[in-house]
Amino acid sequence: MVQRPLTSAAGVLALLSESDNTLRQHALAALNPLVPQFWAEISENLTEIEALYEANDLPKEARQLAALIISKVYYYLEEYDEALSFALSAGTTFEREARTIGSEEYVETVVSRAVDRYISARSNAAVGPDGLPDPKDVSNIDPKLQEIIEGIFRRAIHDKEYTQAIGIALECRRLDVIQHIHKITNDTDLLVYVMDAVFETSFTLSYRLAVLRFIFPLFPPLENECDHIHAVTRILVTLSDPSLTTPYLCNLIPNKLLLAYQVAFDLFESGGQEFLQMVMQQLPQKEGSEEVMYNNLRTIISGESSTKLNCEFLKRSNSVDMLILKHTKESLEPRSSIYHTALSLQNAYMHSGTGSDLFLRENLEWLGKASNWSKFTATAALGSIHKGNLEKGKSLLQPYLPGDSAGGTGSVYSEGGALYALGLINIGRGTHVEGYMREKLKAFQDEVLQHGAALGLGVSGIGSQSDSAYEDLRNVLFSDSAVAGEACGYAMGLVMLGSGSERALDEMMQYAHETQHEKIIRGLSIGIAFMFYGRQEQANKVIDQLLADKDHILRYGGVYTIALAYAGTADNQAVRRLLHVAVSDTSDDVRRAAVTALAFLLFKIPSQVPRLVQLLSESYNPHVRCGATLALGIACAGTGLQDAVEILEPMTKDPVDFVRQGALVALGMVLVQQSEGSAPASTTTRALYSKIIGDKHEDPMARFGAALGQGLIDAGGRNVTISLQSRAGGQNMNAIIGMVLFCQFWYWYPLAHCVALAFESTAIIGLNQDLKAPVLQIVSNAKPSLFAYPAPTKPPAKEAVEKVATAVLSTTAKAKQRAKEKKEKGEALEGDAKSPKTPGAMEDIVMTEEAKKPDEEVEKPAGEKEKKRKEPTSEILENFTRVTPAQLVHITFPPDSRFQPVRSFAPPAPLAKTRPKAAGKNLTERYAGGGGIIMLIDRRPGEETTFVDLPPELGGEPPAAAMNVDEPAAMAVDVEEAEMPPPFEYPFES
Repeated sequence: MVQRPLTSAAGVLALLSESDNTLRQHALAALNPLVPQFWAEISENLTEIEALYEANDLPKEARQLAALIISKVYYYLEEYDEALSFALSAGTTFEREARTIGSEEYVETVVSRAVDRYISARSNAAVGPDGLPDPKDVSNIDPKLQEIIEGIFRRAIHDKEYTQAIGIALECRRLDVIQHIHKITNDTDLLVYVMDAVFETSFTLSYRLAVLRFIFPLFPPLENECDHIHAVTRILVTLSDPSLTTPYLCNLIPNKLLLAYQVAFDLFESGGQEFLQMVMQQLPQKEGSEEVMYNNLRTIISGESSTKLNCEFLKRSNSVDMLILKHTKESLEPRSSIYHTALSLQNAYMHSGTGSDLFLRENLEWLGKASNWSKFTATAALGSIHKGNLEKGKSLLQPYLPGDSAGGTGSVYSEGGALYALGLINIGRGTHVEGYMREKLKAFQDEVLQHGAALGLGVSGIGSQSDSAYEDLRNVLFSDSAVAGEACGYAMGLVMLGSGSERALDEMMQYAHETQHEKIIRGLSIGIAFMFYGRQEQANKVIDQLLADKDHILRYGGVYTIALAYAGTADNQAVRRLLHVAVSDTSDDVRRAAVTALAFLLFKIPSQVPRLVQLLSESYNPHVRCGATLALGIACAGTGLQDAVEILEPMTKDPVDFVRQGALVALGMVLVQQSEGSAPASTTTRALYSKIIGDKHEDPMARFGAALGQGLIDAGGRNVTISLQSRAGGQNMNAIIGMVLFCQFWYWYPLAHCVALAFESTAIIGLNQDLKAPVLQIVSNAKPSLFAYPAPTKPPAKEAVEKVATAVLSTTAKAKQRAKEKKEKGEALEGDAKSPKTPGAMEDIVMTEEAKKPDEEVEKPAGEKEKKRKEPTSEILENFTRVTPAQLVHITFPPDSRFQPVRSFAPPAPLAKTRPKAAGKNLTERYAGGGGIIMLIDRRPGEETTFVDLPPELGGEPPAAAMNVDEPAAMAVDVEEAEMPPPFEYPFES
């Protein structure tokens, strides 16, 4: 017998009016599954059902069932808050409903509302000193709401949906749930998931730090070849707490020395100057064998080891194509200031960190044609070229540095540029030169010298928090010199980077409103932005104040304050605010900056940036289009992202010159470290640079952009990339600051040198526990052409000299022609008599089709055909070798190799969520810089070791002569250094 479907719930609803509780309970049980079908009819009886919910004579379970029915009816009526209120009263009945088929959508909606209400309640509670909600303030949360949330956690944990439970727990500020899940699973990957979720979600800074501090002790002790060393390093850098970092390092010595060294190398890459200095100061003084270990640790944390090793790599792997520079030099008129500056910057980029000044030595005449600020920029280029040469930086620049008093023999532009260069050599290592820079800043009153000294003091003292340096810069600022004051504004912010100092903010903001110099206001506005680097919501008040200012330059600073305060966070609110400014501000400068600033928020997810700026790149406003080019270049730097290239390439033909300039610069950033195999656009882009630079009819700004782009695409001898993200997955502070300063080249060309702060060497450098580099082999499981250096430029072919025909008189020509015809006639008659024609005779006169083919086209017999060589699918690399970021996923150490890395050198898992399916595909997520410095486990420590040929100061063997103890003088043998070019002077200054 087939049961007929119900067409009404009237019969069941009638039972609700019965006086017998058993019948009413039966009615409620029968009514519950009917709600999805008859909710409209049931809604007319809501009053009666609510009365049953409130009836004290019914059992608790029946009353909860009545609440559940009411909740479901309100859900269908789209009264979600009412639905949640009654669901909370349904208690365990609602929990059972969550497992009922057909109720998924209802349950999901109610749960979402419950979670939102619970999150709101705990988020609005007072925050304790630990950054978490005050227990007293959250105790008044509705117990029913608390119960439903607990039910959600219980169900997720029971179903092993741990990541879902962790996500809700983080939103609800329930760290006890995270601890409970870790206790159950003991899964380190879940701790890494918590860390990533904290960084990738728009939590407040105080809560983010509280979560990191909470989960850090939960990580298990580091072991060789473990996967969470990246996470540990990132947490230590983010917290920047020496009292946490120093004991952690000390606990690894002596039993886990390799891990201690590895953590120290990684800390230096991402840590601030002040933080690292305090860690070094707190390291204990030891005796015996441990003394060497701790001394090595100090050397690593100070950056001395990393800097020397990377400088050596860039020096020995330098692959600059000098013909490119030669072509630029021959194409650009050196007496034009903009062209001279362009070539100075291009040479600085291409030779950055290599220590090679060969181009300058071979072109002293060109160098001598620099005047005024071109001379300043050309001298400052030496700082980029010798970047990292800390020990000899000052002696290398000695011919140009100012003397002890004003009025020296050198040009003030050369001397000011040399001071700036000294700062670029000592980027982030201000303790070496701070005293010297402060002395020069105070000793001279010339604004050019003060400008160079202030910039040098700023870039060398990034994040040093030096009060004395800040005060010296402030004193020069108050002299109200436009040129010197602008540099002081930048430098004050650099020194106090991320401090959020209220005193400094008040002084800088007040002076920005008092001065009449736009240059000073611009320097101060960017300086204020630097002070709030990484401060997130703590910078909101300052951002509001700057963006509301009537001075467009201070609004410009407000845009960069957003960029730096929320750098790398992809914060939705910050992105929306920048987009609003980009389309609404009355100043073109502010609008351009707002679009560019998007890159600093989104550089960790470069694949999303092209889609975001697509419409902006087509704006009617050329300043907005220019901002879009730089946003793509900065966010997608080093990725070769095809989506970015497809937007930028048409913009190189934009009718506005500075938009073309921005597109050409951005292409150089995107395609740095890309081969023709991985990014075919790199070949066409290089050809485009050469064409534009060589076209004398092209606009100077576009040619300037092409020269910069050409320098960026081959930066650091083709051995560096541009990376705003550290290898551990955090922010690369120096790179972010450097790119912000680079963007100011729009107003002041010398600041374009600061892009060198963002150059990261792409080397794999393996070291043993003695910090020496053993000879070893590494396998790259990809075709060599995918990551090969670009082919060298071929010199132009010499044209063959055509011979000019000798003049011949007409009578002579006619006589020769008659004699020739007579001779040919006689030979023909004689031939006919001796050799009658045969069918094959034409072969002697007429070329066959085979003979007409060029030699290389003549088809060879099958056995003689040359087989096309098939490219290998892998290659063997050595220690101290170049490995591009995209190549890292293909790198392995042979299983039988004596040396194995103490940690993975490929990007950590969170950075590789969307890895390329095959080599050469565009990266969809940011990869950090190259493999970096890797500590190596020696599996056969007793065997003799062969080391890479390095200078003695880098752990290499000293020269043979130095080993002769009978000749003490031999111990002073040093690697021969090429002399600096003599100071160049131009006959006149204007």
